[in-house]
Amino acid sequence: MGVGKTTIGRQLAKQLKMEFVDSDHEIEERTGVAISVIFEIEGEDGFRKRETAMLQELLKRQNLVLATGGGAILSEVNRKNLRKSGTVIYLHAGVDTQLARTRDAKNRPLLNTDNPREKLEALMKVREPLYRQEADLVVNAEDRPPATVARDILRRLTKK
Repeated sequence: MGVGKTTIGRQLAKQLKMEFVDSDHEIEERTGVAISVIFEIEGEDGFRKRETAMLQELLKRQNLVLATGGGAILSEVNRKNLRKSGTVIYLHAGVDTQLARTRDAKNRPLLNTDNPREKLEALMKVREPLYRQEADLVVNAEDRPPATVARDILRRLTKK
């Protein structure tokens, strides 16, 4: 959350001459409501089911740079589908950076809490090992402009 998946993904897709899709934005477009509303009505479990269904559909496409929601990695089904569908890139940024980048965001239901730092730390503790386990590339997105990160990814992809 707040590492730049959408911004960097768009730039990378442009450089690769590929389509870009953000799975969270796609869910919002299809349902006509914000992710926060889905969380409010269906809870996190309901959202995660929608997320898995969306990823299964999107991963069938070719020539696609896909930004997933940060929690997509929690599902074994999602991890399996991501592994078999292409190159998985983990954009890493520390909690301080995530907190700074999400401080004013109103569309982050998991951060609607009295202590967003504590929540980000708890999420990182659970998710980071999964991100690192599944990633073909781990890329530092901390204190680097999105264009620089996208160029770094492109350079590393062409070396593979």
